[in-house]
Amino acid sequence: MYRYTDFDAAFLAERNAQFRAQVARRIDGSLTEEEFKPLRLMNGLYLQLHAYMLRVAIPYGTLNSAQMRQLAMITERWDKGYGHFTTRQNIQFNWPKLADVPDMLDALAEVGMHAIQTSGNTIRNVTADHFAGAAADEIADPRPVAELIRQWSTDHPEFQFLPRKFKVAVTGAPNDRAVTAAHDIGLRIVARDGQIGYRVLVGGGLGRTPMIGKVLADFLPGEDLLPYLESVVAVYNLLGRRDNKYKARIKITVHETGIDEIRNMVGDEFAMRKAAFAGIDQRMLSEIENHFAPPVFETRDNDEFDITYATNPAFRAFVDTNVDKHRQDGYAIVSISLKAHGATPGDATAEQMRVMADLAETYAHDELRISHEQNVILPHVPRRHLPRIYAALRRAGLATANIGLISDIIACPGMDYCALATARSIPIAQEIATRFEALKLEQDVGPLKIKISGCINACGHHHVGHIGILGLDRAGVENYQITLGGDGTEEATIGERAGPGFGAEEIVPAIERLVHAYLDLRDTPEETFLQTYRRLGIAPFKAALYPAEAKADAA
Repeated sequence: MYRYTDFDAAFLAERNAQFRAQVARRIDGSLTEEEFKPLRLMNGLYLQLHAYMLRVAIPYGTLNSAQMRQLAMITERWDKGYGHFTTRQNIQFNWPKLADVPDMLDALAEVGMHAIQTSGNTIRNVTADHFAGAAADEIADPRPVAELIRQWSTDHPEFQFLPRKFKVAVTGAPNDRAVTAAHDIGLRIVARDGQIGYRVLVGGGLGRTPMIGKVLADFLPGEDLLPYLESVVAVYNLLGRRDNKYKARIKITVHETGIDEIRNMVGDEFAMRKAAFAGIDQRMLSEIENHFAPPVFETRDNDEFDITYATNPAFRAFVDTNVDKHRQDGYAIVSISLKAHGATPGDATAEQMRVMADLAETYAHDELRISHEQNVILPHVPRRHLPRIYAALRRAGLATANIGLISDIIACPGMDYCALATARSIPIAQEIATRFEALKLEQDVGPLKIKISGCINACGHHHVGHIGILGLDRAGVENYQITLGGDGTEEATIGERAGPGFGAEEIVPAIERLVHAYLDLRDTPEETFLQTYRRLGIAPFKAALYPAEAKADAA
């Protein structure tokens, strides 16, 4: 993984000292909250419903054990003993005191971490496939180019005050695990005639106007990537609306201008900007790639794994659900669920963070990843170590075998924390998870992605959930709308709204009716919820959701 240079360290030290002075001025009253707001947002500090919140970047989701242990220390010393991993591969500390934030930033800098550009109308944390560098289906590791984009975009003088926030995701595999089509720019590494390049998507995004990204370039040569990205953002910076923040994202710019005209404008801009790079971006990329060399893989027998898998049903269930194929024989990718039944999705205690750090250091080449699905990944695990890893996870309450199942729910913080939220998300996720655990249906239902947002901003990605839930305020009462058929993969689709919303006490029974309908409708146990939905359409699921209405129609 990338290691900060002396330049990086000096940059962070200067930036943190600057913010420390700004915090002091806010505390002594020299700055009003309104004056302080743009300064704190540039450093990842939000003012939430009850307290400040510090959002820390985890670029392309990659951590080592020292960084994870530092996060654990920070949450114990300056927060309430836990952190919240987000859908943008960040971590949020929800209860810091303003006076402590400069010390938190200095502690982050000690391990090469920061909170820069995790907020504001700028290019946010660049995300990537959480299996990057390990996946069996990968064409190329996307993390080096994600790091190149991070370095290019950090404090870029032209792009610090864009019309709206700007998000970039990169994947290196044909199976899109980074939801690239729901980003302002999505990059998919592709190979053509032996050459590595990029399929560039533009104008994706969720929120109040959800859109799937459109193909801007079907194959962009690798050496053209950075000047091309700069051209895209420059065109957006020029055209993007600043009169209406609800129409300021690039998805609206693309929709109003047209993809063909955007492509022409980007092409003209690219012709001018490419020369300015003069190959320095490729030299930087080459240096960065040296940091991402694969670990030295071992070759040992797997007898212990084979015996444990054959004799321990709980371990076997964990492996079957939470372990994926690695590109290297004898290795595995382990997903650690932060979705224990009844827990807050994405939360991890300081002690759990230390357990995961220890496992990474001892058994998994000292690498961890954060997924956009709010789980933690050990990307390089010798299969012979899986029994020991499972035992340690079980002791820490981290061995829930539910990755990709109905209780592996993405949920935003909702009205429990967020000042923008109009409904709760966390309790609904908890109730759904505990309900289906009680019914003992998870394994029978199989792959099913539920995503919950507590407001129209869609931080819970509900639009691309197989079942999406959007919480709204209806005359002071929480109301939950359901969308069906969404998909965040390479076949990205925006879900279709099913009909009227449900009250907080009605939403879990409504989800239960949906699931039972699916179990009755599927052709075989192997046909997933999404496959059944695509085969039959929304009608039979609406009938299950609204039985009284269906009965009236039949009469």
